[in-house]
Amino acid sequence: FTLISPLLTSVWKPDVMNRPDGLIQRRNVQRDKEEKGRENENEEEKKRNSSGEDDLDDGDSKETRLTLMEEVLLLGLKDKEGYTSFWNDCISSGLRGCILIELALRGRVELEKAGLRRKSLLNRKVILRSDQPTGDVLLDEALKHIKETDPPETVQSWIEFLSGESWNPLKLRYQLRNVRERLAKNMVEKGVLTTEKQNFLVFDMTTHPLTDNVTKTKLVKKVQDSVLSRWVGDPQRMDRRVLSLIYLAHASDVLENAFAPLSDDDYEVAMKRVRDLLDLDLDVEASKPNANDLMWSVFAAFIK
Repeated sequence: FTLISPLLTSVWKPDVMNRPDGLIQRRNVQRDKEEKGRENENEEEKKRNSSGEDDLDDGDSKETRLTLMEEVLLLGLKDKEGYTSFWNDCISSGLRGCILIELALRGRVELEKAGLRRKSLLNRKVILRSDQPTGDVLLDEALKHIKETDPPETVQSWIEFLSGESWNPLKLRYQLRNVRERLAKNMVEKGVLTTEKQNFLVFDMTTHPLTDNVTKTKLVKKVQDSVLSRWVGDPQRMDRRVLSLIYLAHASDVLENAFAPLSDDDYEVAMKRVRDLLDLDLDVEASKPNANDLMWSVFAAFIK
C-alpha cells in the first residue's frame, strides 16, 4: 500500500487540479469579455457626449481617410491638370478655416464662453483645449501658434494670421506656408494624387493629377447626397464634418465643382438647400445644445 499510494495520488491529483483550472479559465474569459464590452460601451458613450471628439473616421476604416482641408482641396483640383483654378483667390483662406475646424473637431481648441453679455461668435476668442499633437504637421503647426499666443485671438484673426494676410508684421510668423502643396503631398502619400512637372512657357510647375477616381467620386457623391437624398433639414442633425465641408467648400469657391454633374432640377434643389444653410442665424445655431460653437464661428467669419 505504501508503494501504491504515491502512484494513486499522482494519478488522481492532476485530474482534480485540471478541472478547477478549466472552470476558472472559462470564468476569466467570460469576465474579460463582459469587462471589455462595458469598456467599449463607456467609450462609445464618451464619444457621443463629447462635443470636441475626434470624428475623423466617418466611414469604413479601410477607406482612404482625408482631412477636411484635403477634401476641400480635392474638390478644387482639376483631375487631369492637377492644380486649382488660377482665378480662385478664396481657397487659401478657406483652407485655413478648415484647419481651425479640424482642430476643434479633434478637441484641441474651443471658443471662449459667450458670457453674460452674450458675445457674438466673431467677438469670442479661440482657446487652447489640449496641446496633444494630432500627428498632422499642418494642424500641429497651427496648434503650436495658438498655444503660444497670449492674449487669445478671434477666429477671424486666426484665419488672417494663418493666411499671412495680417497687416501686423509681428503676426507674419504665424503664416502657414505652401499649404496647398503640403496637402497635395499628403494625398500623394495616401495614393489619391500623383506628382508631375508641367512646363508653362516661362516656368515649370509641380502638379498633382488625380489617380484615385474612386475617392474623388465618393467625395463628390457625399456632398451631393448631403443636400439631396440624405437631406435632414436641421443642421444640428447633420454630420459636423459634412456640414463643415459644405460651408468651407462654398467659402473656398469649389462647391460648384461637386454640383456640376447634377441634373438641372437636382442642381436647383441642392443650391436652394445650401442657401438655406447660409441664411441661418449662426449665433442661434451655436447656442443650441451640443453645438460646436467654434465650427459655427468659422462659418460666420466667411458669411459676414
